[in-house]
Amino acid sequence: MYTLGPAGGAALVTGYWLAVGSGIGFALSWVLPPLVLAVVAGGVAGEWMRRVTRYRVDPERFHVRTGVVVRKRLALRRERIRSVDLTADPVLRVLGTATVRVGTGEQAGTEGTVTLWPLRRTDAEALRATLLAHAARPADGAEGADDGALARFDRRWIRFAPLSFLTPALGAAAAGGLIQVSEWFGLQEELFETIGSWFGLAPAVLVAVLMGVGLFVVGGVATVALWVEYWWNHTLDRQADGTLHVRRGLLTTRSITLEESRLRGVELVEPLTARLAGGARVDAVATGLATGEEDKTDSKTLLPVAPKELADRVAADVLREPDTSPTAAPLTGHPVAARGRRLRRALATVLVTEAVLVVLGLLLTPVLLHIAWISALVLVPLAIVLALDAYRALGHTLTERYLVARSGTVRRATVALQRRGIVGWTVRQSVFQRRAGLVTVLATTAAGSGAYAVRDAAEPDGLALADAAVPGLLRPFLVAGPASEPVSAPGPHPAGR
Repeated sequence: MYTLGPAGGAALVTGYWLAVGSGIGFALSWVLPPLVLAVVAGGVAGEWMRRVTRYRVDPERFHVRTGVVVRKRLALRRERIRSVDLTADPVLRVLGTATVRVGTGEQAGTEGTVTLWPLRRTDAEALRATLLAHAARPADGAEGADDGALARFDRRWIRFAPLSFLTPALGAAAAGGLIQVSEWFGLQEELFETIGSWFGLAPAVLVAVLMGVGLFVVGGVATVALWVEYWWNHTLDRQADGTLHVRRGLLTTRSITLEESRLRGVELVEPLTARLAGGARVDAVATGLATGEEDKTDSKTLLPVAPKELADRVAADVLREPDTSPTAAPLTGHPVAARGRRLRRALATVLVTEAVLVVLGLLLTPVLLHIAWISALVLVPLAIVLALDAYRALGHTLTERYLVARSGTVRRATVALQRRGIVGWTVRQSVFQRRAGLVTVLATTAAGSGAYAVRDAAEPDGLALADAAVPGLLRPFLVAGPASEPVSAPGPHPAGR
C-alpha cells in the first residue's frame, strides 16, 4: 500500500514518454504490469510484516518483536510511554484497521518509537487504553464536571483556512506545475499565447494583478481542501482516565492522546493573517510529544485556528482554570528601547535586500535598479509596521501558577508555562542589549520546545521576573545589592498594557 504512491507517480511519467513515442496501447503494456507488481509486492510485504510482528503487554513492559531479515525486539517500560496515536487512511478504514504508534518521547533516534501496522480498530483502541492506564490525573484536577467535550468542530472555522502563507505557495506551485506539464507535451508556447489572448492589450500591471489574484484563488481552494482533510470532525475531549484526546481527519483519521500529567502549559499561536481575522490556535506544551520518527508539530495542536475567544476558553479548560485563561491575562510591557531594536533590525533587513539589488543592477542590468527603488517604496513602510507590531506584542506577567510571555508578529505566540515546570533559566544579553539596558530571559523546561523566552525586557524586570517565578533558583547568580534592597517581583512598566 505504501508503494502505491511512488509507483503510480513513476508509472505516469514513464507512461507519458512511452505514449508520446509509441502510442497508448504500447505504453499501457509497459506501465501496467510493473505497477500491478509494485502494488502486489507492497501488499505481500505488509501482510508478511503483520505476520512476523508480535506484541505483548505485561504489568511492567510493552514487548514488541518484529523484522524479516533483521529481527528486532523492543521492551518499553510502560511508565515511559508518553503517547499512543492511531491513524487510519481510507484503505485501513475500509478494512476496519489502524496504524498504532507508541512513543516514549525520546528526542534522538527512532528506538523510542514503535509502529504496529495494521491492527484491528478494536484491538488498537484496547491497546491504547491498556498502555495509557498508568496515566494519572493532575493533582489539582477534579473529577466529573471538567470531563467530556472541550471543543467540537465548527464549519465556520474553515474561513481561516485560506488565511495562511501556504495559500500563495500552493498557487505558485500550481502555476509552476502547469508550465512544466505544458513543456512536457510541447504546448508551452500555446499556453502563453492563450493566456495572452485573455487579456488582449491590457496594461502589464493589470495583467500581473489579475494573474496574482487567480493564483491566490487557486492556492486558497487547495489550502481549504488540505485543511478540510486534516481537521474535519475535530474533537477535543478530556477522558476520565486523565488524558486529553484529539480526533480529526476526513479521509485519513487520526487519534492522538496526551496525558494531562505531562502537560506543562499551553501556547496560543496567532499567525499574522489569521490574527487579522481574529483567529488563533492552541498548542500543548507537554513532555513526550517528539518521538524522533517524524515531525510532531501537528500532534501538539489541541485546537486549529478558530476565533480567539474560543481559543482562550479552550486554553482555560485544558489548564482547568475556572475563571479566565492565563493567555488572556494583562501583560507588563517592555521598554521603548525594545521598539528601537525591532525598528533597526527590520530596516537593516530591507537595506541589505536593496543593496544586493543595486549591486546586481550596476553589474548586470538597469532593470534591477528600478526594481530596487520600487520595492523599497513597499518594503520600508511594511518593515516599520511589522516592527511596531512586534513591539506591541511584547509582554510578560506572573500569575499564581503560570509564567506568561508573548512575542512575535508574523507568528505571535503567547505561552502560559507552569511555574513548577521551569527547571532552569538562561539569561542572554548582547552588546547592543547591554547598552540599551535590556535582557532576554529564557525559561528552560522539559516540555514543548525546551525553552520559552521573555525577550528584550528591562534588565531589572527580567531578572526579578525569573527570581519571582521560581524563588531561589536564580538568586545565587544575582549580584547582591544593599541588604535593604532585596530583589522583588517586577511591577508594571510605564509602557505596560
